[in-house]
Amino acid sequence: MSALAHRILSVLVAVQSFGFSHAQSMKGLFESEGVLNLTLSGDIRELMQERDTDAGYHAMTLSYSDNGATNVVPLRARVRGHFRRMKGNCTYPPLLLNFSDSSNLAMFDGLDKIKLVTPCRGEKYVVNEYLVYKLYNLVTDKSLKARLAKVVYHDTIKNKSTEPLFGILLEEDDALARRQNNVLIEKKSVRPEQTNRQDFLKMSVFEYLIGNTDWSVQYLQNIKLIAGDSSAIPTTVAYDFDHAGIVRAPYAKPAEELALSSTIIRRYRGYCVEDMAVFNDVFTLFNDLKPKIYDVYTSCAFLDPSYKKMTVKYLDDFYDTINDPKRAATAFLYPCEKDGTGNVVIKGLREN
Repeated sequence: MSALAHRILSVLVAVQSFGFSHAQSMKGLFESEGVLNLTLSGDIRELMQERDTDAGYHAMTLSYSDNGATNVVPLRARVRGHFRRMKGNCTYPPLLLNFSDSSNLAMFDGLDKIKLVTPCRGEKYVVNEYLVYKLYNLVTDKSLKARLAKVVYHDTIKNKSTEPLFGILLEEDDALARRQNNVLIEKKSVRPEQTNRQDFLKMSVFEYLIGNTDWSVQYLQNIKLIAGDSSAIPTTVAYDFDHAGIVRAPYAKPAEELALSSTIIRRYRGYCVEDMAVFNDVFTLFNDLKPKIYDVYTSCAFLDPSYKKMTVKYLDDFYDTINDPKRAATAFLYPCEKDGTGNVVIKGLREN
């Protein structure tokens, strides 16, 4: 996209996005779907270059305009993540923004930390992943809230700025748990069968819908567990959807152990449930949500027409499956097949 096109898009984003005005977007971070225009300032080069697992915090400021006034929020930022943190995989690593030492929080008041998803290999995949979070919010309130942003990265040492780049502001795990009056359960080796079954079925069928196999309950791979207390039955919460087939990220590949040639191919990764009647309520939920699920894509102004068309067909295939008893049984009884890959342990999850 040309520099002129970026500037035009930035202006349009500030005025109108997803049917919300810019003024409406200032009500609260997750209270609107308006796109935020932000500037992250500091020693950006030093921040982005530190890709180690023990990366430290760097002093930064986050600024944005609200009714003509510029708000500047001091914070600390560090690189986070696994796959997307590594230089060989992504140009921009995902970040963790820490507001805990700041008293001038403005619209970020009440937040301790927040995740920022950055462009890995192209802005459009950020938007694609953002829409998956919006889908998941439709399916269950036990999901991370997300806000789309246009972020300028201003390096104060070199006095250089990037063009506005799409990013996703994500609710932190602790905030999700508090919102549900729950606590985070951080122990590994919890089997899927030991979690809340109805919540797990909603989550695992959702992962099937988006074509995501990059998750594991046992090893907390892109899964969080929350519960009323440490002894209660936990609920599974999915996140980190860039490897989902619906996102179509160019770097996404299914694990070799699954014997899939592409992330576009769906594979149900839940545990074996031999009675298909168990899925009835979940399938009903997805059927009831069908108009809203399609609308997430058909109403989004930031998507290429070709991607919209492909995604609608991808959704069509999901609905054709869950509404055809024979196809549904083939897909969702797959974990019961002894010679299948429904319950394989994916190499490397024990180390993550």
